[in-house]
Amino acid sequence: MAALATLATETQFHVLAVDDSLIDRKLIERLLKTSSYQVTAVDSGSKALEFLGLNGDDEQRDSNPSSVSPDHHHQHIEINMIITDYCMPGMTGYDLLKKIKESKYFKDIPVVIMSSENVPSRINRCLEEGAEEFFLKPVQLSDVNKLRPHLMKGRCKEEDQPNNKRKGMEEIVNSPGRTRSRYNEGLEVVLSQ
Repeated sequence: MAALATLATETQFHVLAVDDSLIDRKLIERLLKTSSYQVTAVDSGSKALEFLGLNGDDEQRDSNPSSVSPDHHHQHIEINMIITDYCMPGMTGYDLLKKIKESKYFKDIPVVIMSSENVPSRINRCLEEGAEEFFLKPVQLSDVNKLRPHLMKGRCKEEDQPNNKRKGMEEIVNSPGRTRSRYNEGLEVVLSQ
């Protein structure tokens, strides 16, 4: 029985959800929990960085023994994915994405951006900076169903070639139907299963 509990814990992914809107935050939290994800929700990019232990400069943190090191913090709270709103006061989702991808400890964590505004240049910029997906709000269960392959890829990151993701991302960015129509196709696939 203990082995079954351990297996269930190992297969449940932990997602950090970031959105300044309480309604949107509760919606994404509910969708993720419905899909059996463990969820931690925060209302700003700075709180997300604080949760991850990235709210200061790396040099300052390394020279300050009283602060929690990212490795130590990461051992206790493993985050498998970050899903963040794009438009937030203070730090935008794009700024948060850049901070995550610049971190040597968290750069391999998949990041998904969501926004109510369909701005192709914004979508492309986020994908080029390393976002795995860009969801248009309101986020739907069909969108959440697209997360698991990114999570599985993150678990097997050591075996993957880093260039494979970049090549796939270029294909997505350069495709003519890169906006909501792509998500509608995903909905049809989910419904037909």
